[in-house]
Amino acid sequence: MIRNGSMGGMVRIFKLNLIAVFALGIFVGSLSLPVMAQDTGLHRLTPDQKVLANRMLTFMDDMDEKYFGRTEALNGGGDTEVQTPTTEYTNYDLRVTRGPVVEKLGRMKSEGLKNIPGRFDGVLTWGYFYALDFHPKTPLVGMLHATIVMQFYESGMELTGGFLGVMPGTRIDEDIDGLKQIMDAHFAAQGKEDRLPLYRRLLCKGTEDTNEAFRRQPACVGASFYGPPVFPGDTAKSYDFIARAFDKFVGAYVDTIEKRANDPFTDEDIAEQDAMRKRWLIDQLFSDPFASKIVPFEVWSFQNMPPSIKF
Repeated sequence: MIRNGSMGGMVRIFKLNLIAVFALGIFVGSLSLPVMAQDTGLHRLTPDQKVLANRMLTFMDDMDEKYFGRTEALNGGGDTEVQTPTTEYTNYDLRVTRGPVVEKLGRMKSEGLKNIPGRFDGVLTWGYFYALDFHPKTPLVGMLHATIVMQFYESGMELTGGFLGVMPGTRIDEDIDGLKQIMDAHFAAQGKEDRLPLYRRLLCKGTEDTNEAFRRQPACVGASFYGPPVFPGDTAKSYDFIARAFDKFVGAYVDTIEKRANDPFTDEDIAEQDAMRKRWLIDQLFSDPFASKIVPFEVWSFQNMPPSIKF
């Protein structure tokens, strides 16, 4: 069993995996541990972009307060670890809390400093990525991976995106269907039902640069917004749509943890959870283009890995 209680232990245990990781070129620059820069690109934005960027900054703070608050309430408190590594391209702000009900909640807040070669053409003016990863103790509720991103480029290009997915171990149809209904209703309320099949396909299959052989196995009930914009030509409306979906989906998921926290489970349920957690590690090492090619191993392994992985 691999326990993710400390980054140093994780790195030692995964020494052989790290050799493969280095061969794949995961590390993008060397890490150091400064205090994060304070939104250095905001002054280069247009007035409308600055308003939208500030909404994103406020949203990230609000989600931190809401979901770390709910997690600490479920856990009866909890210790929190914070790390702030940086690369040539990105400042990272990482926060992790652990406890008896939510075994681990990890948050990544990353500020883009400049564009990573090979990702998009152009000069990055301002960008932030935000992720929450939940790992409940009960095997009756899968892990949650929830992300949202906003980027502005010197050329005027504006990008928003995100991912809302649950990776079940034991699948309880009532709970999975409840999450599906949350997302269905959100799209219907905005008259965007016709977009949902595309975003569900992206959720289940990934994008064209995803390695399907090692792909995670999400329940196909959330959405991946790493595709065409929800509202073409309107970054503000697309962002608002994704941000509201994020909060609704994560909130409903945490409700499910609370509902199932004390339900009995079996050894078979534990085995399903163990298999799911191992798949998540394999996905991050070899399938997810964000983790496998862009974000350093020390960053994502600290933030989003399960508290234990069995082989």
